[in-house]
Amino acid sequence: MIRLDIFSDPVCPWCYIGKAHLDRALADHPGHPFTLIWHPFQLNPDMPRGGMPKRAYLEAKFGGPARVDAMFDRLREVASAAGVPFDPALAPMMPNTLDAHRLIHWAGLEGLQTKVKDRLMRAYWLEARDIGDPETLADIAGEAGMDRAVTLRLLQSDADADDILARDADARAKGVNAVPTFLVAQSYVVSGAQPPELWAQVIAELTAPPESKLN
Repeated sequence: MIRLDIFSDPVCPWCYIGKAHLDRALADHPGHPFTLIWHPFQLNPDMPRGGMPKRAYLEAKFGGPARVDAMFDRLREVASAAGVPFDPALAPMMPNTLDAHRLIHWAGLEGLQTKVKDRLMRAYWLEARDIGDPETLADIAGEAGMDRAVTLRLLQSDADADDILARDADARAKGVNAVPTFLVAQSYVVSGAQPPELWAQVIAELTAPPESKLN
């Protein structure tokens, strides 16, 4: 198997779209060689722990209502084409995602990382749930097959918070400055919400017989 390391944030719309493209490619190529490993990257690292009203935050960040409206329209169009139609205005809050990344880390220890990542994205983008809230995160953990009570106790502590922040900082120091960012076989970087066709090409190249690579 080949590692596919993915730097992503559940509240990043392009990460959700990028995951949808990758999921489609993997489903179309059941013999793909990838083992997916998800890494923390906070899109909004200075977000207060309690989050902020989403619309007000984005208007301040991107320069006003008109820019946000245009961005939302573009996202609706691209998300629909990707097969994951969502309304970017649906969730009223922009959460701090440190705890969500802690949950993704713990899910990895149980072999449930991709399942939890998918559930977090669906919870935020399709269900408008507050994925900065410990109770909500514990519910999502339970839905994915983790122990809800244990997860909630961990979320109510500072367990692994420093490690997640250090990993985020390390990714930025190594050049990850936007998400999604994919690292193929610990050697090749692919940035952005790439279409399924690109992933199909990558899979074909990685699974080609050795003799064909010499031609």
